[in-house]
Amino acid sequence: MTMLNSDKNPVEKSTGFFCACRSQLCDLQVVLLYTMNRKRKDSQKKLSHLHTCEMEKYIVEYLAVYDCIQLSREELNTIYIRRLQIHRLRERNGVMMKAYREMNREELLSLKEELDKQFADAKGKGLKLDMSRGKPGLEQLDMTMDIMDVLDSKADMRNEEGADTRNYGLMTGISEARHLMSDMMGGVPAENVIVYGNSSLSIMYDTISRCVTHGVMGSTPWCKLDHVKFLCPAPGYDRHFAITELFGIEMITIPMTPAGPDMDLVEKYVSEDPAVKGIWCVPKYSNPQGYTYSDETVRRFAALKPAAKDFRIYWDNAYSIHDLYDDKKDELLEILSECEKAGNPDMVYEFSSLSKVTFSGAGIAAFASSKANVEETKKFMSIMTIGYDKINQLRHVRYFKNVEGLKAHMQKHAAILRPKFEAVLGILDKELGGLGIGEWTKPLGGYFISFEAMEGCAKAIVAKCREAGVVMTGAGATFPYGKDPKDSNIRIAPTFPNAQELEAAADLFVLCVKLVSVEKLLAA
Repeated sequence: MTMLNSDKNPVEKSTGFFCACRSQLCDLQVVLLYTMNRKRKDSQKKLSHLHTCEMEKYIVEYLAVYDCIQLSREELNTIYIRRLQIHRLRERNGVMMKAYREMNREELLSLKEELDKQFADAKGKGLKLDMSRGKPGLEQLDMTMDIMDVLDSKADMRNEEGADTRNYGLMTGISEARHLMSDMMGGVPAENVIVYGNSSLSIMYDTISRCVTHGVMGSTPWCKLDHVKFLCPAPGYDRHFAITELFGIEMITIPMTPAGPDMDLVEKYVSEDPAVKGIWCVPKYSNPQGYTYSDETVRRFAALKPAAKDFRIYWDNAYSIHDLYDDKKDELLEILSECEKAGNPDMVYEFSSLSKVTFSGAGIAAFASSKANVEETKKFMSIMTIGYDKINQLRHVRYFKNVEGLKAHMQKHAAILRPKFEAVLGILDKELGGLGIGEWTKPLGGYFISFEAMEGCAKAIVAKCREAGVVMTGAGATFPYGKDPKDSNIRIAPTFPNAQELEAAADLFVLCVKLVSVEKLLAA
């Protein structure tokens, strides 16, 4: 096997490497890309239009080589040999790497026979695995157990201002908790933050309920209106859709893009229809695709001109600090300040929580908005509650101390979750890359991977998985009313299973994707 020539300069080394193993990228493309792009980030942007499963392996390799220009001859040769091995393996596999749509009927029937055997074997393993919800795994929960040692019977239960957290008062939360959550939410003013109990979902439910029964800042209560509509970016968070459906609010699907919701449609609906009262948003590492809204998208949200004075953006910033990589983090523009700049200070309700940071159902949650919105919310809170769990707020503040402590803790989460995401993505790449039967996102944070199967296959794939012992999120759940018009989106939640279970679940999933896709093509 030919090795890289150590006499060549680094650029020549990397170029020679590509000439040897780029089978899918043309010479001119590689040369141009290498010449035009002097930074990895720029390379990623230039290559973004090549986002297909087959090409991604070579794109990743290109980026890897770009990073390793300063590596030793031995390290470069190791990378070179590995890529050549992969390429030759593909060549030997032949028909298995062939796109399913390019197979004739005989090839598909032969493939189905083999897949049926594999599925029967999988069923015989008696798997009982769950990839249905984005739950922290046992290792993540164990990692935070020492938070229980922060407060005991001898602890000083007063906050930094001397208030006794065991007693009534401090309706909006202890001041240090408000500051911690404001920092986590991108630096919104702490005085515009209310710290609640354990769940941001309950805050969102309560906010919608209040709008239905009492309106927004003196507007007509929604229950007295003939039509109330909500915009729902989809695929999206099923529990958002469940809230609006419960209250009989009409949901309008807005397609998602890698930059966020289709803003042309959002602007049209919001500006033209006074019945449109809100929009659900998961702006960073969206559920399930893992997309982060671009700066342009955030600014367009802030500049909306609603036909309804009581229109609000429900900004569920659930994954603001849930990055998987230290060196590759999505950045989200802070929307409240952008709304202020645009002359729309009251247009956003922002929500966040520590439910996936410490313990699910035992963290703290927060609401942030304009001064006017906060004051209105406080009026209702004074009737609804005598105060939330300030002891738990104190526990969290003393455990993390500040936002830097919070971020350091999240690095531990990332160290646990990153291998899980990479394992699932690796199996998807290996088993489905180039077959033309699915596409999937590769998020840099959050809790989910979004998979797009062939149209009309999602329900059948999920059913096959369940039949063999792996529970997935129900097909259609990521759309309003549980109805995916293409029956293609499947949410993958890799966080809860351990490494062994996750590999087994992912292997079964790709098997079911293959089998259902073949059946779909044979039935055509």
